[in-house]
Amino acid sequence: MSDPMEKLYTLNPRALWAQFKREHFAFWMVCLYFVIQYFDPQEIYPKLNFLPWDKVSLGLALLAWPMDPQRGRVKDATNAWMTLFLIAITIACELATYPAISWKHWFDFFNWYVIYFVIINIVTTPERFFLVLAIFLFANFKLAIFGARTWISRGFGFVSWGIQGPAGFFENSADLSTEMLMFAPIAFELAMFVKPHVKRVTHWVLMLGSMAGAMTVLGASSRGAQVALGAQATWMAIQRKLKIKILIGIAAVIVVGYHFLPATEKARFATAGTDKTSIQRLDYWKAGIDMIKHHPYFGVGFFNFAPLYAIRDPNRIFFGIAQLPHNIFIQVGTDAGLIGLAIFLILIYRNLRLTGEISRRCTSSNDGPGFAPNVARGLAIATWGFVIAGQFNTVGYYPFIWINLALTVALANIVRKTETTKDSGSVIVASSSASLKIVDRSSG
Repeated sequence: MSDPMEKLYTLNPRALWAQFKREHFAFWMVCLYFVIQYFDPQEIYPKLNFLPWDKVSLGLALLAWPMDPQRGRVKDATNAWMTLFLIAITIACELATYPAISWKHWFDFFNWYVIYFVIINIVTTPERFFLVLAIFLFANFKLAIFGARTWISRGFGFVSWGIQGPAGFFENSADLSTEMLMFAPIAFELAMFVKPHVKRVTHWVLMLGSMAGAMTVLGASSRGAQVALGAQATWMAIQRKLKIKILIGIAAVIVVGYHFLPATEKARFATAGTDKTSIQRLDYWKAGIDMIKHHPYFGVGFFNFAPLYAIRDPNRIFFGIAQLPHNIFIQVGTDAGLIGLAIFLILIYRNLRLTGEISRRCTSSNDGPGFAPNVARGLAIATWGFVIAGQFNTVGYYPFIWINLALTVALANIVRKTETTKDSGSVIVASSSASLKIVDRSSG
């Protein structure tokens, strides 16, 4: 029997569109959310900017969800940990040094809490997951090509602001780099999977997107993201047990990439730890750890780090205003204490554990959609990219980890459901066979 996903694996726009039209309105709204989140059409067409379209699409998805025939109530331990994290943040807001600031930012996480549950309960079939993944990759492909082209147009040169992305979550150079770390490994893994199903040019377009994402990281001048990119490339080579000629190719790309890094960028690595930016971050980290020591349970308050730092260390502000602590773990630790940080670490662990579970289930029983092991591997490598880059940047409540986590839980649910359906089918077949044997004996 042919795989019903075969047509989608070709990435033919007509096949993708035909499948999209067959889906329910609730799923259409999830897709609209991804388009708004990653394409940001309001910035391209300002006349559209008369409604908060992201919230509108999510609200419509929630309203339509009860009528969706493919709706689900996904049961996963991650759901409980997400709820506990929201509770910890809510308590931290109430106990904050400056509650008004905390409550002003409360929606910075609650927004992802809602999005997480919308995605996992509506993206419940292999077809839906593949369509959402296609939108995610296409949108990031656009960002990657823009970043790579910008770096090439500079003659692989360096400017102090790196590469500025579109307004929103990816405007800052370091944040754009982090998004490319979330995109590049997934694009690479999907390219490897669909290779037998697509035209050669389509395969290489996906590979080009992955390479453009890496080039954007190199050109965006974020040292933390560049370190994370190197770690991702190494881990991908180890996990895939790549042939020697591919390893040589990766090594050659790294050498060439380093060669094309501007002298000023190489100098930034040489002065890491002693330059003004590094000293400021070290001051932030020390201050953040001290705040956690004195407020261990629920921190100093959600988003209270910057105003407290400005009061406590006004002479150690080198860039005009006090910023966030430039480390995701110190950020969460000061925001919600060791309790919140422990939950946050468990959520990251759950993400990585589920990607491993997906791969094991698919490998051991050949269940689940064919693309699942590759995508799971890409999601895991993207998570590590976020964690490493996050040691030098404050992106705890940006879309990176929360969208990744939602996609991971959704894919794990799809794989489990496929396995359960197959087992149920086997029981039915066995029962039918037994009945046939009884009939044969009585007729003899």
